[in-house]
Amino acid sequence: MEILELIFYIFIALIGLSFLIFFHELGHFLAARAFGVKIERFSIGFGKVLWKKECCSTEWAISAIPLGGYVKMKGQDDLDPKLSSLDPDSYTTKKPWQRIIILFAGPLANIITAFFLYLFITIGGAPIITAKDYLPPIVKKVMPNSPAQKAGFKVGDKIISVNGRRIHFWYQISQEIEKSPSSLIFEVKRDKKILVLKLKSKEISDENEFQERIKRHIIGISTSVSPDEKIYFSFSEALFYAGRETLKALKLISTGVKKISTGEVSSENIGGPITIFDLMMKYAKAGFDYLLWMMALISINLGIINLLPIPALDGGHIMFNLYEIATRKKPNETVYYYLTLAGWSFMIFLMVYGMKNDITRIFHF
Repeated sequence: MEILELIFYIFIALIGLSFLIFFHELGHFLAARAFGVKIERFSIGFGKVLWKKECCSTEWAISAIPLGGYVKMKGQDDLDPKLSSLDPDSYTTKKPWQRIIILFAGPLANIITAFFLYLFITIGGAPIITAKDYLPPIVKKVMPNSPAQKAGFKVGDKIISVNGRRIHFWYQISQEIEKSPSSLIFEVKRDKKILVLKLKSKEISDENEFQERIKRHIIGISTSVSPDEKIYFSFSEALFYAGRETLKALKLISTGVKKISTGEVSSENIGGPITIFDLMMKYAKAGFDYLLWMMALISINLGIINLLPIPALDGGHIMFNLYEIATRKKPNETVYYYLTLAGWSFMIFLMVYGMKNDITRIFHF
């Protein structure tokens, strides 16, 4: 990649990441304003302020380190955990449930942003890599000596239903096979005729998304499409696609975080900012729709990470407010201060560790 091309894609990655950070912080901003909290600064990036403008009683800023952002609310500052204010427009004078909504609004905004990014991908047709689950249920290949071949499947068969469930997309077939692997009844359309085919699946060993060995069931059919082909959705199908992909990404990333936290998956899978930029640059080079697809995944990742119960993150602050609701008293100021510092230390450690993993992957150490 030439130097000018590299600079261009770094710039695109920065814009994409800033877009996601903006909507995360906008969630906090809108919720805080709804409860009458004064927003002193809305910043994209950390560190030294490079540009700022005063508007609507808030300072809007772009800062030097483009790896995050923040909304500075009156009476609240993660860099000074003891800061507070008794003014009615202060964050600290709001009820704990109101503060929880303000805190949760950022991650929620990331999830909503991902939904609309997925929806936008469907405009003009979704590239196959972003929507391979949604291929039509038409058999393009039947494996020799497979359960499907023995049951009478033919190339060109359109699968209408499995065990009575209507099939609209290819991914639904495997779902039904896993539900009842030993008793499957397929309705297929062939040459304007509806046929009923009965069979049992075959169990195989495979790997899941986390490189874990798993058992799954197959019947020996597959579909195919040209890599350059697109999948077109009706409006209702596009809404379904966006909703399902959002939920699927939420489940995948949440499971990944849990498995890394419990040691089921190696911590070497933790990525840092270099990995994020590298992925966004690669997908930007592949095309705009591919970039949007990766941004949706990163947006959901940002939302989930921010909900972790680590002091200094939204999730940690939510835990403090839940404690206040449960005990009817504020956390001890000194304990709160040191837990917040510990949270920041842990986040810095994770970032450095992630960058170490990034460098190891890039240079194959």
